[in-house]
Amino acid sequence: MLSKVFSGAVYGIDGYIVTVEVDISAGLPKLSTVGLPDAAVKEARDRVVSAVRNSGFDFPVRKIVVNLAPADIKKEGASFDLPIAMAVLAASGNLKEERLNGWCMVGELALDGSLRAVKGILSIALEAKKKKFKGLILPKMNAHEAMLIKGLQIFGAENLKEVTDFVNADEMIVPPIERQTVQTASQSALNLADFAEVKGQHYAKRALEIASAGAHNVLMIGPPGSGKTMLSKRVPSILPAPTQEESIETTKIHSVAGLLPRKDCLLAERPFRAPHHTISDAALIGGGQTPRPGEVSLAHNGVLFLDELPEFNRNVLEVLRQPLEAHEVIISRARDTLTFPARFMLVAAMNPCPCGFSGHPSRECVCTPHQAQKYMGKISGPLLDRFDMHLEIPALKIDELTSDEETGDKSEIIRRRVVKARAIHTERMKKPAKERKKEFLLDMEGKKLIRNAVQKLGLSARAHDRILKVARTIADLDGKAGILPEHVAEAIGFRALDRGRN
Repeated sequence: MLSKVFSGAVYGIDGYIVTVEVDISAGLPKLSTVGLPDAAVKEARDRVVSAVRNSGFDFPVRKIVVNLAPADIKKEGASFDLPIAMAVLAASGNLKEERLNGWCMVGELALDGSLRAVKGILSIALEAKKKKFKGLILPKMNAHEAMLIKGLQIFGAENLKEVTDFVNADEMIVPPIERQTVQTASQSALNLADFAEVKGQHYAKRALEIASAGAHNVLMIGPPGSGKTMLSKRVPSILPAPTQEESIETTKIHSVAGLLPRKDCLLAERPFRAPHHTISDAALIGGGQTPRPGEVSLAHNGVLFLDELPEFNRNVLEVLRQPLEAHEVIISRARDTLTFPARFMLVAAMNPCPCGFSGHPSRECVCTPHQAQKYMGKISGPLLDRFDMHLEIPALKIDELTSDEETGDKSEIIRRRVVKARAIHTERMKKPAKERKKEFLLDMEGKKLIRNAVQKLGLSARAHDRILKVARTIADLDGKAGILPEHVAEAIGFRALDRGRN
């Protein structure tokens, strides 16, 4: 007999529907799988046989062929265990096959028939809704994640027997599951570190507020112990809470990567990713034999922090250039091309020289000029050009270090200003391009300032535009309709490395 059920899988970060066809015929007892299955899918035959028998059913001792369509896409993982088992039971007459119409199912089976959670449920649920399925049958541990997508009935089961009882019941009644909602991303709710805990560094705090308001890329240069890492880790505390659309988009990527926390299915805070400098280019940008999202995509809608920037391999850093401009990663393979989202705020930190004490008020630098030049040369000019702001972070003075008082505004206060500035930017983006361009016009003094900066510092056209964007963000924070000369001057002041090269 022939039976057909529907399942789902993930390719890249997007879901697609897989048709699972099972044919039982006369012949030597054997279960074979076709349709480009990987090793984990082929091993499903052993899990399915044991799970079916341990769930109280007789497994047919006949020739069984399982086809996974479309056959030109490689199938991976153990998520096809449940649909294969259900298709076998339907073909052998143990299920009412017509009851499976309109349902999509995924899940890994244990040998005793229990269901284990799988990756990428959110992507599969989105595709199932798009294809107008009535609902999903999946492991109970994945149920809340699937419930984030409204308009689908979700049946979460703990084992194969529960699924068969549900399908064979006189009326398929889905037990209610409490839906997850987006939590309010407040400072207390997210339990994030506070900017007020950072002693001194008022210039850096001001710069990071501007960067957060405009989602600008920042490079901090300073001696060891000056607070670069401490400041960077507090950037998420002043970023606006993600919208529900952003939360779902971020959750989808983390679900595919298998990094989604089980208790809080929907990521209600912006991601903060801080990979070690030994990371490979494929791990950073994404890829592999079967392309998977890298750190730049896991940081989508959030912050990517690269500490000790010159310690990263140069080829690893160079792959950042394209996503920093296009806000997406395009990975091409012989069979297909995949696109991963990568809109993130890049925050990087580095020492001024190999020993770290160049320009330190009380420590002597032991590096030769050649060593310092070689150290800085690890970061290419085109990559430096893509940082909107270069910040010099000085060593803390002893009075600042020993002070018991909190200095500067708390993160919640800074966040309110950032949210207000971003709201102005959002409204601006709704206007036609010609209208938006008017808000970047400078008066004569502003034009003179930026012209002198370009000529004296030898800035590129990209650096010129980034100074304008930073100046526009400063004006938004000040609540000004136009860019004033003081806004341009402050934006130019955030190009420390350009000043140092001239």
